[in-house]
Amino acid sequence: MTSIDQIIEDFEFLEDWEDRYRYVIELGKALPDLPDADRTAQNKVSGCASQVWVVSHPGDGSDPVMRYEGDSDAHIVRGLVAIVLAAYSGKRASEIATTDVIEIFDRIGLVENLSSQRANGLRSMVKRIRDEARGIVSH
Repeated sequence: MTSIDQIIEDFEFLEDWEDRYRYVIELGKALPDLPDADRTAQNKVSGCASQVWVVSHPGDGSDPVMRYEGDSDAHIVRGLVAIVLAAYSGKRASEIATTDVIEIFDRIGLVENLSSQRANGLRSMVKRIRDEARGIVSH
């Protein structure tokens, strides 16, 4: 998986929005397929116009390192999933709970170039991941 720092750096080199969208789609294509068994109602992110699934794999301890898998049935959204997972996977739950990756999407100018439905879906995905991390840390 491409690191979030690499993704941000790559975005800085892509000036044309068509190129940026193509890059988002390429990130989505590189995302490993989610097994059908994980495409459940429990893993589905509500608030997304497209179908989006996110599966969390917490490590051990009271502040575990989190690993995520995800998928979508839409190419651009699948790329957005890949970016969110790159930002959060491998981080401790406490760090995820306090990190809003929407700021990263704003910094690279992606939110302003998404449809309102996609932007809302992105926010729903980030909220779900952060809420889950907060729940793990508060126990």
